[in-house]
Amino acid sequence: MTAPTGLAPRPLAVLVVGVGVTCALHVGKLPVAIPVLRESLGLSLVQAGFLLSLVQLAGMTLGLVVGLMADRLGPRRVMLAGLLLLAVGSALGALSPNVHVLLATRVIEGMGFLSAVLPAPGLLRQRVHHAPTLSRSLGWWGAYMPLGTSMALLLGVPLLSAVGWRWAWLLLALLSLLAAAGLAKWVPPDAQAGAAPVATALGPRLRRTLKAPGPWLMALAFFLYSGQWLAVVGFLPTIYHQAGYTGATVAMLSALAAGINMVGNIGGGWWLARGARPGAVLALAYMAMGAGAWVAFGAEGHAVAQYLAVLIFSGVGGLIPGTLFGLAVKLAPDNETVSTTVGWMQQFSALGQFLGPPLVAWVATLVGGWQWTWTVTGASSLLGVLLASRLQAVWRTRP
Repeated sequence: MTAPTGLAPRPLAVLVVGVGVTCALHVGKLPVAIPVLRESLGLSLVQAGFLLSLVQLAGMTLGLVVGLMADRLGPRRVMLAGLLLLAVGSALGALSPNVHVLLATRVIEGMGFLSAVLPAPGLLRQRVHHAPTLSRSLGWWGAYMPLGTSMALLLGVPLLSAVGWRWAWLLLALLSLLAAAGLAKWVPPDAQAGAAPVATALGPRLRRTLKAPGPWLMALAFFLYSGQWLAVVGFLPTIYHQAGYTGATVAMLSALAAGINMVGNIGGGWWLARGARPGAVLALAYMAMGAGAWVAFGAEGHAVAQYLAVLIFSGVGGLIPGTLFGLAVKLAPDNETVSTTVGWMQQFSALGQFLGPPLVAWVATLVGGWQWTWTVTGASSLLGVLLASRLQAVWRTRP
């Protein structure tokens, strides 16, 4: 078999981001499919909640393990295995006779998603050696989730209407196989893994990662970002439905709010490539999120101002993941722990997404409305500004 021909750095970055977008579609396909699944399989609201959260469960529990394996076996190998697992999970989901089988296939999809996306920053670090190009590539990588989510929100309903949810699941399985084929063809194989036993190789990597301050600070920064972003953007459809907007309007407004996040992601990489101080970029983004949430939830009766505040919250807030992915390849203890560091960040990001929405919903229930939920996001933003100053100090003293 002929070895794959390597791409130049920029086309390689485009390919990797494209792979991430195909993975994000598997996450975004579910919210728009819930009404159809309730009719087809008798899905309850509680079961729908589990279907939504099972992808995050994999990240919460196995992010560090998958990162260790990617550093040990090579990011390309693990990404290919993840894409195949994602395709298998989606295909089996399409054949599900009942809700319980669908839940089990969602677990498979969650493992595949984690394995396919987590090693990507490490792969870019290995293959892109020009520092400004790497920073821009990592900023684009941070946009894969909002881009995939917004595409799913916009295209999901017409696709489900045209072919039904089972064929939609099968089409996405095929898309994952095509992404795996592209990765296998255009990205050269990883270097051979070392001869040391897996246990002895993984242990030192884990210790080096968790002893360094950078991975902890970046993981906490991602936790404070992801929890409040998903809480605000995730509840937008509910808030607008309660306000009396139609389904099509809700879909458009929600998709734009999610999609504009990619502007910040790309901007974070762009600024880092031009020598911006990462701590200042992060602090700006956290302050914009805090102010945006305050207006979005507190300015009742001013719908236009509230929605513009949501766009600022999501768009400027996107600077955070774009910057953190760029920092991950620089603040990881060494080249052999990049994926492990990203895995640690992924676990905290998933934890934030798991805890943030219920906490905001609890506050809204407690006070009888959304007007005080900005206190949760505001507290997260304030802590984020403090973390940004610590990350700046660590970045300044890196080797």
